[in-house]
Amino acid sequence: MQYLFPLLTILIWAGNTVVNKLAVGLIFPAEIGFYRWLLAGILFTPFVLRPVLANWAMIRPELWKISILGVLGMAIYQSLAYFAAPLTTATNMGIFLSLLPMMALAMSIISLGQRLTAGALVGAVVSFCGVLVVVSAGSFNALLTHGLNIGDAMMLLATVAYAIYNVLLKKWQLRVPPLQLLYLQVLVAVVVLAPLFILSPKAGLGLSNVPLILYACIPTSMLAPLMWMHSINHLGPSRTTLFFNLLPIFTALIAAAVLGEHLALYHLLGGALTLGGVILAERWTTPLGRLRNAL
Repeated sequence: MQYLFPLLTILIWAGNTVVNKLAVGLIFPAEIGFYRWLLAGILFTPFVLRPVLANWAMIRPELWKISILGVLGMAIYQSLAYFAAPLTTATNMGIFLSLLPMMALAMSIISLGQRLTAGALVGAVVSFCGVLVVVSAGSFNALLTHGLNIGDAMMLLATVAYAIYNVLLKKWQLRVPPLQLLYLQVLVAVVVLAPLFILSPKAGLGLSNVPLILYACIPTSMLAPLMWMHSINHLGPSRTTLFFNLLPIFTALIAAAVLGEHLALYHLLGGALTLGGVILAERWTTPLGRLRNAL
């Protein structure tokens, strides 16, 4: 039962990656990115606004940090996926997101003084090779000739932004209750994305796109973060993060069923290398200095 929450969270996030693709042509990226956070803010407000106001003396000094977290984790990370969706596949998006634990680990070593392990070093190389296989569609000559697909580049940038978000969340250790912290970040996203929404073209709301907004808002933006935080509290961050490795698998399966995307050999090879690198980094925890001495 304790593993149900992280499994459901990953399943919801995988489904949202497919929703990003389904939204193409039905609603503009700036629209769905803004509407999901606006609706989440509206739904949270009756339950969270009063506790936030009561806790304002503690929250106020942390507002600049909360704003940075909101921009990175809610505005940049989530919105870039909508802009990337027309330009790449849901399967590719899932594989890029699986790099998150590796990126967060590398940033923790740099910024938090976490020890460099043999697994982190070898795993980084293996995962990087996996990403190269995916973005090149199995042809490194094509990658050198045509460069990186813009959609894949956006997903890479989105993953970097969310990795920074996770590291800062750990580094700052904000003393704000999780639900209040999430609510405040949602409000930051609404403010930051409003100008882009105003200046962008509009498809308008209709029966074809409202269900996509509801999925992006309620399960993805409200339930999934709370279940993830619950999992971290009960299983610990290390065991919870391991479930993130299932994201590309779930995404590929849902994309195949819903979108009819076909798994090519390079997807399987690149995904296996990427996941293998992450697992190496998480499991092979021998400090690099100790390994060097042993050799």
